[in-house]
Amino acid sequence: MERKPFRKLTEIAAPLRRLNVDTDAIIPGAQLLKVTKGGFGQGLFYNWRYKENGEEEPDFILNKAPYQHAKILLAGHNFACGSSREVAVWALRDYGFRCVIAPSFGNIFYSNALKNGFLPVVIAEDDVERISDEVEASQGAGKVTVDLEKCRVVSPGGCEYAFEVPENYRQAMLDALDPIAATLRFKDDIIAFQNRDRDRRSWAYFGPRKIDDDSFNMGDV
Repeated sequence: MERKPFRKLTEIAAPLRRLNVDTDAIIPGAQLLKVTKGGFGQGLFYNWRYKENGEEEPDFILNKAPYQHAKILLAGHNFACGSSREVAVWALRDYGFRCVIAPSFGNIFYSNALKNGFLPVVIAEDDVERISDEVEASQGAGKVTVDLEKCRVVSPGGCEYAFEVPENYRQAMLDALDPIAATLRFKDDIIAFQNRDRDRRSWAYFGPRKIDDDSFNMGDV
């Protein structure tokens, strides 16, 4: 999926008031056999969104208006714990979400999300609850803003909450760069290092050639 710059997002937010939502709940293993990488969104929260007969579960938040169009998910403590499946990020992203706000995340999911250009925002549990309360009080009409440039979440009522994101990932998301493209921003430095190192440790390289723009290959990094 093509990456888009993430700077300031003001959108509908869906409150998912559940704790310890694991990656198998985000996309059940059975759904992995039915979809391709471009369509994992159809399996998102499948066992919660649908009844056994395939009909939508009317009480689930994403089956209610206007939350089915949400771009921001408000989640509980330890969101996306469990297995390391990267498709949990793909499912959220392919469904249409661009950001999840929660008090804490599974460590592997958090890393996978950042690498895939999907923003996991950590703020205090009480603050997530306050934002969720405001959203529900407005019946979903009150939108939430996630400002990555200022690292602020703004609730429908205007309350602001600060968050932190590792700077290298923050900049990559602002510029819509995947990990390879982000690394290539330092191409000149990488080439210079390789050539210096080749002079010092020629025995570690195949042949004496110097690296330049034409011969640079990420596989050499």
